[in-house]
Amino acid sequence: MQPAIIGELRAAFDATTVLTGDDIHARYFTDVRDEPVPPPIAVMRPRTTEDVSKFLSLCHKARVPVTTQGGMTGLVGATLPFAGEIVLSMERMNAIEEVDIGGAVVIAQAAVPLQRVHERVAEHGFMYPLDLGARGTCTIGGNISTNAGGNRVIRYGMTRDLVLGLEAVLADGTVLRGLRKYIKNNTGTDLKQLFIGTEGTLGVVTRAALRIFPAPAEQQVALCALPSFNAVRALLDLSRKRLGGELTAFEVMCKTYYRYATELVKGVVAPLPAGSPFYILMESSGSDGERLRGDVEKLLEEALGKDIITDATIASSGAAAAAIWRIRDSSVEVGRVTAPSVGSDISLAIDQMEPFTVAIEKAIKKVDKDAVMTVLGHVGDGNLHVNAKYSPPADKHEEMQEIIYNTTAEFGGSISAEHGIGISRKPYLKLSRTAEEIETMRRLKRALDPHNLLNPGAVLAVTREP
Repeated sequence: MQPAIIGELRAAFDATTVLTGDDIHARYFTDVRDEPVPPPIAVMRPRTTEDVSKFLSLCHKARVPVTTQGGMTGLVGATLPFAGEIVLSMERMNAIEEVDIGGAVVIAQAAVPLQRVHERVAEHGFMYPLDLGARGTCTIGGNISTNAGGNRVIRYGMTRDLVLGLEAVLADGTVLRGLRKYIKNNTGTDLKQLFIGTEGTLGVVTRAALRIFPAPAEQQVALCALPSFNAVRALLDLSRKRLGGELTAFEVMCKTYYRYATELVKGVVAPLPAGSPFYILMESSGSDGERLRGDVEKLLEEALGKDIITDATIASSGAAAAAIWRIRDSSVEVGRVTAPSVGSDISLAIDQMEPFTVAIEKAIKKVDKDAVMTVLGHVGDGNLHVNAKYSPPADKHEEMQEIIYNTTAEFGGSISAEHGIGISRKPYLKLSRTAEEIETMRRLKRALDPHNLLNPGAVLAVTREP
């Protein structure tokens, strides 16, 4: 017997908007990790903000929980529905409504893929700097919900730094129309921040005004081999001094990850020989290509002379630069071909990274002497992805995960730098947040969603009011 809410939704919306039964495709209850859960009782596919508002109002009155979905590329289970929930799929709200060159802003609906924003603003000679490996499938709404970081945080900041205004719908259907196109707005509480990084638990983002920047005329991408993590830090310091604000990315890869990516992932090639302890992908951007390349060449010559790097190559074309980036962007594929493994997304002070990784490797080897650890990440902004491949057939996932997160806490780091908490990291939130902080989060949740209807299983446990 179907819940009464299904009949109410069918009366309020057409058959293509409300899906039930066999019409619910597996993509609505399976995420990028390929771990399906039982299907939801219905899937709602709105076309407009008004549709979202009407839908949430009906669910609020009926006390029916809702899980919001975008591109389903998340790695922490935040968009998978629980039993008895309705999925709110934003897939049809996928329009880029405006590119304002004078104001340097693009207005996009929540389900626009990140790559489409890149391509659209590029037509006008601009760039939207947020960039990550899932760019082709992740959505603007998902980026906002997790405060996505990616490859260029070192220069442009997180998603939070790129959002000028938001339109969002609260759990009871109230629409907050804060889609403003300017940076300065000191008129009380900055409400848009409530919805950035809170994983859909406080409201549903429907539209966003995003900062865009004139596209750099030239980019230089280099790949370097380094003898130690101390050398990685030394190269970062030198790059900041020599390149200044033109340094747009500084990505680290350990030798094991580099070997896996270049040997096991189809289509990935090795511009430098495997075997060096660390590799750095460095990107710099500017308006004067000849000067920029000269600056990068001088930097690498100096680094070679100081024994900071042992080898390096500079991309000679856009295709060569893309091939180098392909190595770094292959982390999901590497995870699949090296399963079983456990991944992480942590952040900590750069000067703690080397002792941190040494401590984790020592701890996981005690559990599994054959375990293999890989490290990569956005070292320039303190974000590492530490992954541990363990030996089958025993499932050591939870044990390895506890080692990584407990060690992160011991070093004063965060258990999530950019992927969010979702479902899988919820038990570990207390390692990075104090009891007082968590209770304050609960107060916000109760104030905006007293019946705990929006993504109720994500981030933290909250008692639902009747």
